[in-house]
Amino acid sequence: MAKVLMINPVVREEGRPQHVPYGIALLASIAMESGHLVQVYDANAWRKSDDVLRQVLAADDWDAIALGGITTAYGSIKSIVRIAREVCPDSHIILGGGVLTSLPRELMSWLPEVDVGSIGEAFVTFPEMLSMIDSGNVDWGKISGTVSRNQTGGLVFGPPRDLIDDLDSLPYPAWDLFPLEEIYFPNSASLFSEEGMLANRRLDINASYGCSMICRYCFHLGISGDMRYVKDDDGKVVDVAFDEPGNYTRTIRYHSPEYIVRMARHAYDKYNIDFVGFLDENLMTMDRYSRGTWLREICRLWHENGLAPKKQKDGSWTGIHWSGTSHATLCNPEILKIMRDAGCSHLVYGYESFAPHVLKTIGKGATSKNNVRSFFWTLEAGIRPIPNLIIGFPNEDFESIRANMAAWEDLGIVVKPHFATPYPGSEWFTINKKAIREQYDGDLERFLLEVGDASTISAIICRNFNAVELVGLRDMMVRRDGKRIDEYEQIWRRNHNIADDEPSTLVVPTKRLAKAG
Repeated sequence: MAKVLMINPVVREEGRPQHVPYGIALLASIAMESGHLVQVYDANAWRKSDDVLRQVLAADDWDAIALGGITTAYGSIKSIVRIAREVCPDSHIILGGGVLTSLPRELMSWLPEVDVGSIGEAFVTFPEMLSMIDSGNVDWGKISGTVSRNQTGGLVFGPPRDLIDDLDSLPYPAWDLFPLEEIYFPNSASLFSEEGMLANRRLDINASYGCSMICRYCFHLGISGDMRYVKDDDGKVVDVAFDEPGNYTRTIRYHSPEYIVRMARHAYDKYNIDFVGFLDENLMTMDRYSRGTWLREICRLWHENGLAPKKQKDGSWTGIHWSGTSHATLCNPEILKIMRDAGCSHLVYGYESFAPHVLKTIGKGATSKNNVRSFFWTLEAGIRPIPNLIIGFPNEDFESIRANMAAWEDLGIVVKPHFATPYPGSEWFTINKKAIREQYDGDLERFLLEVGDASTISAIICRNFNAVELVGLRDMMVRRDGKRIDEYEQIWRRNHNIADDEPSTLVVPTKRLAKAG
């Protein structure tokens, strides 16, 4: 059987390594079930030097070196594959995840060290790759969901890979291969709730794949039906494409409540965990899609299997507290109270904005009223609502900035917004690709090397404000410095020849967009 080294690249280097990479852990488990010999080097957890990476690569004769991740891991991935090819010239280097899926043609060009890429969902593709390596007769183009090279260096796309229907057929992630006691459990705490702050042994679970929303800033990693294969006139696959305005598809899939609770009970018994973070894009989407039965059944089984938290005299608890994501238009007081009784401590809400004219452009279907209502419903249920906001939407303006600040005042909160970022694979990236490229002097790879978790600024898609303005306006928003925002608006209007009596929602012509960075 194949000897496989799986590498988790560094992501969000400015933060602590808090999350076991769920996808890699799951693929490792699938590979081992197929009989292959798997080792993991978690570069994100250990944060060691390149010399340590070289030692790991030289430790065995690896048949395959596999890695992947999201777009923000690209810089680390680029460095890892270069070193891997240098140390292991005969190993097959496999790349997957959102970083490859979003731009397969470009990634294969920028990373000549990579032999084959897995596009979209890899649950079936990856073990088929390893079996082909083990057979000694490698012809990547025969495997669905792959991109590889022919003898002349041209790209070969395998047939489309279908998504799996039965998520419950998947094994549990191979958590044992990662430094739980050394790295991840000591970094369990999060500041989102009291229980989150006190968590000592947290693991994450992905209970579902996909989301029914069409948020124009979001990329679903090819796991919810938004990825389409592009064919030439002869029917040959030549590329992949993603959401375009007015053309959306969504596939909703979720584990059964029984599977989810069994996995949580397994982790509780084996690792003595005290907290679970659900990684799902949107728990409430799944609950609505199941006609309100999914979360209720999870909560019922949470109680039935002895996982509902019980507080001890010293402030600790038995059982498992948990957190996840919610949606302003899909939650209701009844389900929120049921979730709290089962141990839900906090829910992250992607409110994005409280400005009506901005919300209409996002594709999320929420209104400012929905946002405010869900916030108080969640508080009243005893769950902490964690609001996420964004600044720098294409039609962001002074009116939207003031609307957000006014909402913060009403809710008694302050939020440091993320910056609107056109991640590859999102609709924003598709329609702004030319302008993004121009901001990086025609070099799209520079954008991937710079793009982060949207807490810092990269490519600009806002037609009213440039990077300096957005950073400064965000700082003044957080400081609640409305006076200086008002003063700057007058300067901004003079600079753009916009009269004081013209609508504040006026958008500067789109030709500014390419120069906004």
